[in-house]
Amino acid sequence: MTKRVFVHVPYLQIEQHLPFILERRLNPEIFFSADALDALAPSQLAATADALRGAGLSCTIHAPFMDLNPGSFEKMLRAATVSRFQQVLDAAQTLRPEVMVFHPGFDRWRYGEAAAQWLELSVAVWREVLLRAEAIGTVIAVENIFEEEPSTLKALFEAVEHPRFGHCFDVGHWNLFKKVGMAEWFEALGGRIAEVHIHDNGGTRDDHAPPGEGGIDFKQFFDLMERYASDAAYTIEAHSMKDLERSLEALKPYLG
Repeated sequence: MTKRVFVHVPYLQIEQHLPFILERRLNPEIFFSADALDALAPSQLAATADALRGAGLSCTIHAPFMDLNPGSFEKMLRAATVSRFQQVLDAAQTLRPEVMVFHPGFDRWRYGEAAAQWLELSVAVWREVLLRAEAIGTVIAVENIFEEEPSTLKALFEAVEHPRFGHCFDVGHWNLFKKVGMAEWFEALGGRIAEVHIHDNGGTRDDHAPPGEGGIDFKQFFDLMERYASDAAYTIEAHSMKDLERSLEALKPYLG
């Protein structure tokens, strides 16, 4: 079965790569950094949206994440996070993405003893985001970053419990920080997966290597996806054209 496949493209490089995207008919996952949002020209964004729609292509969005945290104990940092989230939701009104990926901002070294407080603060932010997501018609997917096991994300999804609020399973991040197997992760969150990020690594650094060039068992990954979330968006997170080409070739047996 042919999957809904997307490829990582930073918005600041979208004009450079748009001819390639259109020629190869690749749906982009557009990453908006804070700098990209601050420099955003509405006319350019509208032209990008029109070019994609005119070619019959879709998109997803990766929201800004650096130093942002919707569950921060510092009120001013939460406010800055909400401001950035609102900016990227403004962009989404033009692009109409299928999914928007956000980072949760949790790590056990800072919040392990106060996870409940982090959760309470975070839930309020996500409910605000979801009000706009409903109007836009997009799905919000929270990605695993430093999570060693799925309990914190599971608690977040259960606390919010919204049909447009799901999980982005990043198999590369799982491989770096895991303390549970992939099957156990899917047992906990597989039914909530709206998108996956696909890249490989050897378990020591976030290489974003093409599948098959690290230590991840991609046969198991795709078997689990078929079982739990076959309709999810599949995003290839290659960070160079060379790695993207190798990734597309390696994934042909799985993605169609």
